[in-house]
Parts: sequence; C-alpha cells; structure tokens
Amino acid sequence: MAGKKGIAARGHLRGRRRSQRGGNVRTEVEFPREDPENLAGYADAYLEWMAVRRYSPETIEGRRYALDGFLVWCRERELIRADAVTLPILESYLRHLHRYRKKNGKPLGASSQRGRIGAVKDLFRWLCRSHHILYNPASELEMPREEKRLPEEPLSIEQVEAVLNVPDLGDPLGIRDRAMLELLYSTGMRRSELTSLELTAVNHERHTAQVRQGKGRKDRVVPVGSRALQWLERYLCEVRPLLSVSPNETTLFLTSYGEPFNPDVLSRKVSKYIKDAEIGRQGSCHLFRHSCATHMLEGGADTRFIQQLLGHAKLETTQIYTDVSILQLIEVHERTHPAKLKE
Repeated sequence: MAGKKGIAARGHLRGRRRSQRGGNVRTEVEFPREDPENLAGYADAYLEWMAVRRYSPETIEGRRYALDGFLVWCRERELIRADAVTLPILESYLRHLHRYRKKNGKPLGASSQRGRIGAVKDLFRWLCRSHHILYNPASELEMPREEKRLPEEPLSIEQVEAVLNVPDLGDPLGIRDRAMLELLYSTGMRRSELTSLELTAVNHERHTAQVRQGKGRKDRVVPVGSRALQWLERYLCEVRPLLSVSPNETTLFLTSYGEPFNPDVLSRKVSKYIKDAEIGRQGSCHLFRHSCATHMLEGGADTRFIQQLLGHAKLETTQIYTDVSILQLIEVHERTHPAKLKE
C-alpha cells in the first residue's frame, strides 16, 4: 500500500523543535573567559555593537562566522588577549587562510579569504576606536587581491522550464514549491527576501511585490509576471490554508510545520529540484536570480531597470551580468568579423 503524500504524511513532524527542522546550526566556540579583555568577549561586544547600529542579521551572522574561525585559530596558539595580537600574527593568519583546505580538498576562494580577514580588520578597528586597545595591529594588513570572476553561467530558458516542471503537483507542497520557483524566476528575489515576504506584499492587481528590508535594509517594489501570479493564487487558495497553524502567522510561504522557511532549507530544496531536473547543472536560489537578470538583458531591458529589480546599490554590480549576456556580442560578431564576411 502506498504511503500518504504531502501534508498528511508530515503532520506528525509538527511536534519537533525548531532546532530539529533544518537550517545551519552554529557551534559555540570554546574560549577562555576568565580574562575580561579576552578576544572572544570583545568579539561578542563588537557584534552587539553591530546589532545596535542596525546592521542586518545576515551581515552580523556572516561576521560572527568569520570571527569564529579566527578565534579557533587564536585559541590553538594560546592567543587569548586582544592586546597580544600584532601585525606579524595577523599576517600569519592570512597565510593560514591561503593554505587552508576545505573538506573537499579545495582552497578558500579569494572572496572568502577577503571576507574572513575583513571581519578581523573591522574588529580591531572597532577595538582601537573604542579605546579597548592602544593601537590597531590590522591597520597595515594588506587584503588578498580581489578576483574579477564572471558569474556562473545562467540557465537557459529551456532549463528553467525543466526545473519549474519538477515539483509534484499532486502534492500540495509541490504546488507551493512551484509557486516559490516561479516567483524566484519572475522577480529575481534573493532567497532571504522570498522567505520573509508577507501575505500583503503581493499586489495582484498591479502585478507587483513589495520587498521589505532587503539587503542593506532597503525596501523596493518589483514586478511579478502573470504566470507567477497564477501559481501564487493557486497556492493561496488551495495550499496555504492547509499549512497555516496560527491565524497570527502573516508570512506568505509556510513550511509543513506552518512556519516561515529557513533560507538554508529553501536553498537545499531548490538545489534538489535543479538536480532532479537532470539538466547537467548545479545551483540554488541565486541561479534563478542570475537567470532572470540575464534573460531580461538579452530581451532588451536597460541595465538601470535590472539594477532596480535586483536591488543593487551600485550600477557596477548589475553590469557584471552584461558580461554573461553574450547574445548581442554574438550578433555583432556575426555581422562584422571579416572571417564571417568572406564566407
């Protein structure tokens, strides 16, 4: 006898704690706390200062992760006090990051190295500015050179359609997932922006969605395509009432526990759909954002409109996508290259 599908099969899971429901769990770094001027205590104070200054939770968590790695490295070398850290020590940590290998044997990318050392530099800048240490040992520390790399190759329109058709529409959760995929592709939203959408965010008459407190704590309004709206309407009518546990929950997309999605859980779900589509590609939510921008550029959209859609603070960030959008260059090449003209 076949097992139950969909929400009915998952009802017994609602009693599990939130910590058991996916997402990345942070492991606390063990660090001597007897000395009031120890590095770990100062790192905690620095992160609290960031929270008071209204940095986004994602930015704070990124800094926390980067500083945790530095604290582990310091603990292994019995570097406990902040005033014991010197420029040669930080240069040694920089070399450590360069030599470090991940579990798959690959080195840290240049951007990862820059992110980790950048968090350390900012910590010591704050320590000096707050008069916790007499001088900033990181002031003369040179950052690794930044790589200029093209974004990952976007999905083709056919590949996007293949992924969109993977969710099982016989399962209510498949309808929900199809609506999420359609919205990711239609709007180019970040995963955190999609998971935090409110019920009132989408205006079906105007074909828009309001993104609240996106990256940089900025609001913006983005257009939503007709097809995405149709799937969203089906989800709201047929599925969300089945998922909703509390009438006070206003988040648009709910898990089978009746709660908002953890962005990491959403990423794993999208990655699995891309894998199951058997298109020979790997990726996650950002691949839909990248594909949305590239397809619109190739369709003739102005870069400034793409900038507004994606919520980029700088036009230079958006112009990276023009390096991947090669159709117009191919057309010019076909028209003007002498080797082609002589055929």
